[in-house]
Amino acid sequence: MTSPITASPWLRLMRLDRPIGTYLLLWPTLWALWFASEGSPKFSNQLIFTLGVVVMRAAGCVINDYADRHVDGSVERTKNRPIPAGEISARAALRLFFGLMTMALVLVLLTNQLTIILAFGGAAVAALYPFLKRFTNLPQLGLGIAWAWSTPMAFAAETNGLPLELWVVFAAIVFWTIAFDTYYAMVDRNDDLQIGIKSTAILFGKYDLLIIGLLQVAVLALLVWAGLLFDRGAIYFIGLAVAAAYFINQHLISRSRDREACFAAFLNNHRVGMVIFIALATDYLIH
Repeated sequence: MTSPITASPWLRLMRLDRPIGTYLLLWPTLWALWFASEGSPKFSNQLIFTLGVVVMRAAGCVINDYADRHVDGSVERTKNRPIPAGEISARAALRLFFGLMTMALVLVLLTNQLTIILAFGGAAVAALYPFLKRFTNLPQLGLGIAWAWSTPMAFAAETNGLPLELWVVFAAIVFWTIAFDTYYAMVDRNDDLQIGIKSTAILFGKYDLLIIGLLQVAVLALLVWAGLLFDRGAIYFIGLAVAAAYFINQHLISRSRDREACFAAFLNNHRVGMVIFIALATDYLIH
């Protein structure tokens, strides 16, 4: 679960050597673009949002490691990250963060005024998230809002408006993010308890898997509702059924609450996001 130390420390700081987080952010961004455009997003928006996902995920990882620079060395999974390992200074990491945020700003300036305004809110949430784990047991809620922020931005970019229906998709992404990031937090739970870091894995305690399951049910219910609101066909709903099967599989493999098992359940969410997007895009293509 640690990055290979042979990779460039700058790549590791931005997690460009570990694309799972990029995938997990990309899939819901694509859901939003396809819903917003009724299956035909502008090529320019596809390019801008895809590059934006890569840049913002990298920026989020950098500011996260900057915020955690004093505790990462005490956590098994993070002790070899570039800042605690002394490969990159905190000041250099902060400069990289602002450079990446500048790149994101350049990308969003290629859209419209409403999208640009929303982007500043998204940037604020993304920058705030890493610090929430010091003050609240719900930092995953902050991450969920940051993850879902691409939804109103996608609708703004495609339609120059914010229809009420988009918030159903937004809520689904928030709940999904809390669920999969709780699996991720379960990997570090013992270390986090010792060093005082807060998370939903700690908050949920022995009810962690039950609450994750309830969140996943809510995700599926909201995505079914979105499908009805956006008049989707059978292929989309079949995709949701496959996603439900993946959720069940996650519970089966994580029952032991072993670190590796919880991490495997977290990784499996890449397939959830992918199958929903494939089903949505295919459904729009033929329906």
